[in-house]
Amino acid sequence: MRRREPERRRRERGRPRLPLRRSLLGRLLIVSVLVASCAVAATAWLAVQTTSGAIRQEQGQDLSSDAKIYNTLLGYAATHPRWEDVEDTARELARTSQRRIVLTTEDRRPLFDSAGASSVAPLPAQASAVVDPLSVDTVLVPDAMTAGSDRIDPRAVGPFLLPANERTELRGITEKQVACLNSVGVAADVVDGPSGRPRIEFVRGDTDRDLEFKCVAQNSGATLTEKKALDELNTLADACLKRQGHKGATLNLDLSWDRGYGQITAAEKQSAEKYPSEKYRAEKKAAAAVERGDDRAIASCVGSARREQLTDHVAAPALLFIDGTGAVSVPGFDLSPSNTARIVGVTALVLALTVGVSVIAGARLVRPLHALTGAAQRMRDGLDSAPVPVGPDNEIGRLAAAFNDMAVHRARLEEQRKVMVSDVAHELRTPLSNIRGWLEAAQDGLADPDPAFVSSLLEEAVQLQHIIDDLQDLGAADAGALRLHPEPVYADELLGQVAAAYQGPAETAGVTLTVAAPKPGPPGPALYADPVRLRQAVSNLVSNAVRHTPSGGRVSLRSYRTGPGHGDEVALEVSDTGAGIPADDIPHVFDRFWRAEKSRNRSTGGSGLGLAIVLKLAEAQGGTASVVSTEGKGSVFTLRLPAAPAPAEAPANATAAEAAAGPDGPDPINMTL
Repeated sequence: MRRREPERRRRERGRPRLPLRRSLLGRLLIVSVLVASCAVAATAWLAVQTTSGAIRQEQGQDLSSDAKIYNTLLGYAATHPRWEDVEDTARELARTSQRRIVLTTEDRRPLFDSAGASSVAPLPAQASAVVDPLSVDTVLVPDAMTAGSDRIDPRAVGPFLLPANERTELRGITEKQVACLNSVGVAADVVDGPSGRPRIEFVRGDTDRDLEFKCVAQNSGATLTEKKALDELNTLADACLKRQGHKGATLNLDLSWDRGYGQITAAEKQSAEKYPSEKYRAEKKAAAAVERGDDRAIASCVGSARREQLTDHVAAPALLFIDGTGAVSVPGFDLSPSNTARIVGVTALVLALTVGVSVIAGARLVRPLHALTGAAQRMRDGLDSAPVPVGPDNEIGRLAAAFNDMAVHRARLEEQRKVMVSDVAHELRTPLSNIRGWLEAAQDGLADPDPAFVSSLLEEAVQLQHIIDDLQDLGAADAGALRLHPEPVYADELLGQVAAAYQGPAETAGVTLTVAAPKPGPPGPALYADPVRLRQAVSNLVSNAVRHTPSGGRVSLRSYRTGPGHGDEVALEVSDTGAGIPADDIPHVFDRFWRAEKSRNRSTGGSGLGLAIVLKLAEAQGGTASVVSTEGKGSVFTLRLPAAPAPAEAPANATAAEAAAGPDGPDPINMTL
């Protein structure tokens, strides 16, 4: 059994490592990665969806709030020549929007701060917008609110603002026109413009042009206020055109212009558009021949003339700061109930999946561990433990297989321990019983203490001493306390010494004991070992061979260097022509107290410890012990030990120690195993 343990360990070391995908660690890593990936993916998806929606919603709310604030302040600037009374309007905007609003001049002199005059919070480097009704920011104000390409706020009317009497007169005329349209089935209504002039707004777009022309033919012309303002604007525009080298243009109330129509009145022009005449077509054709560059110049001059005309009627440009640091700030957005429910739902789902996968993986992992724990506890309590089921070839499967091997090995060791205790008791009982019997006989006067009596007692005492010495050697070897003094030893010399020591017992038993003659020349193979312990091991083999070889048999000793396949070793071989060992008993020959004869008689002598000591001594010196036997033909026991390094040059009659020591003398080694 002990001889096979190194082979089993070599087989365990030779087994390939489990691939990561089949190992328990690999599977746990895969499960962890899958769970983490799913959790991260779900969390990321949910975060992107909810955060993006919330940000878009918040951005939309902020942009809408900014546009409302800007448009309100822009309307104030368009209808007021100064910012003096803007405080009430701005403070109401700050209250409803819950944001800080600051207005300053273009050189950053404060006009209004919703945080209060005591605020010392610095303003951002860049303003949120410039409030200028003569240059509208089309990003913050929809296109429908602008007056056209000149970017002048339509609420900035300046001198075109109608007094109350003119408004009343125009509204009366417009209401009559709307009543006419309604009477003929055209839905229309009266709407006041920024200047106070009422206009007709058709409810439906598909109207009868003839009926419409009939009702609005008597169109109201410009009032005195409008004519005065329009003449002023026309003068400014003509001056601009003259500076650029263009002819003047006649501006209409809707700020369009006429070129090439001569003295055609507005009524004639409308009639000509409805019923074209040759004169109108000719004049229109002549007007179309005018260079397009004149149109662009007129549009540019009209825009600059309007700004010049309105400058004294609107507030000066002001810088607008929204959400600067101060008492009022933008509140952080809160998740809606639907988004909160989605987050809770996805989190619960991921948690449930994680717990489920972890429970399944943990149960599969813990089940075999529980079986191993139960088996170990039964083994601790001294109960017989059934083999643990071995699962797949992974870490736990291999652990279960190793545990089963350990349990079998432990049971075998326990059985051997019981047998060894019984054998030791028997081996010690026999000589002690003999000694006690002879001494009691002498005490009772039944035996005389003559030389034969003393010799018998001495023989039994020597047998006891041998058993005790053998047990002591085995105990020292098991405990690693066997002291060795290795040195180079010539194998042939050692075999000759052992053969000489056992020549007498061999002749008494009628056995021929021989040593293979060394070859002529230098000494035979040298090995590196403790000569005393090595001689003890070889003596045990020779003594065992002589005892088991019948009279007329032969015991042979020889040494040789092993081949390259066995490494650099020297083999000591003891062969006999005895009865041999049955094949079933060969694995047990080196076990302690094992004997082929189970009757425990001493026909062949020995205590069953000799071969166990041989194996221990060989292993302690880095060697091995083996046996080859054929029942009825004999056995061959072989010790293999490391060879001593060959000396560079040694005399033919030098001893092994002198040859290996070199010029500086021997180098003793004291090994404690």
